[in-house]
Amino acid sequence: MAPITSHTPFRNSTFVIQYSLFIIHCSLFFACSNSDKDESALFFQRGNVSFKTGEYRQAIRFYNEAIEKNPDFADAYNNRGLAQYRLGDLQAALADYDRAVDKDAEFWQAYFNRAEVRSDLNDLKGSSDDLTKIQPVYRDSTYYYVRLGNLQVKQNRLSSAQAAYEKALALDPKNAEALTNRGVLYFNQKQFDLAKTDFQQATQVDPKQHFAFNNLGQILSREKKYVEALKLTDKALALQPTQPYYLNNKGYLLLQTNRPDDALKLIQQSIKLDDQNGWAHRNLGLYYIAKNQPAQAIAALKEAERLDASVENVYAYLGQAYQQAGDVTQACQTWKIGVNAGDELAKEQTARFCR
Repeated sequence: MAPITSHTPFRNSTFVIQYSLFIIHCSLFFACSNSDKDESALFFQRGNVSFKTGEYRQAIRFYNEAIEKNPDFADAYNNRGLAQYRLGDLQAALADYDRAVDKDAEFWQAYFNRAEVRSDLNDLKGSSDDLTKIQPVYRDSTYYYVRLGNLQVKQNRLSSAQAAYEKALALDPKNAEALTNRGVLYFNQKQFDLAKTDFQQATQVDPKQHFAFNNLGQILSREKKYVEALKLTDKALALQPTQPYYLNNKGYLLLQTNRPDDALKLIQQSIKLDDQNGWAHRNLGLYYIAKNQPAQAIAALKEAERLDASVENVYAYLGQAYQQAGDVTQACQTWKIGVNAGDELAKEQTARFCR
């Protein structure tokens, strides 16, 4: 099992993007008289159709044509940026949002979209500047406050983030993203019942809210309800089959239900997709402990510690691997580190095996 903040990245506020994507500056079409601008508008509309169906590369080709016909077409830059973002090319998306606001200094949707990509690129000041600029326009938008809360989480301003999610939910109690992300904050505060309620409500509001399914599965995993947790994690994976955190979470649950060989495949797949996830390396260590292969377990668990020393029970399991290898002295030293870090399992093992 892993804490939700590590295994569930905060969901991007795509709802506003979806609603704003096809809003077009009316002046463009009603004022256009020359054939280039008319053709540009047609390419733009074709790009929007392709975007709607998830054909982002095709959408980009149409937006390219629209921009070639009309280099001042701010909406085309913005929408091409959205397509680039969906393809994972954050720098290209940022460049397009920059062009969009250069062409239209009051293109608020482009600032909104740029705030997200800046946050993803860890330009937190730039993201904050964009959100501050558009706040008067979006002061009644529930999704604006989700975006603001997500940024504040990255800034480690957790009280402010919770207040932002509360504002989002005051504007729309059925905002599944706000419910999910507030639930993450509750989880981190060890208010598990409140977190569970938020995740459950999020899945009821939005049956495609895979983040909430995953998170709810993690809550049930903590309650040792592994079979129920597996069902929820499978729902998350049905929506996002290659999400490395969900694959790893399922691997952990399979370990807990005595299916280590099935678990290994998923954990290795997760690491292949994201080798910087300490939780996956920890679970790999658990697999090797289950297989009585302490050398491999020690290597995996030390990698987990290197990547993220806050990984739950990493010192408890690392000490267990040393114990399995016959090195009780090193095991006790490792458990002591865990005790100092607040690891309850390491504390139990120290009391049981160390004098």
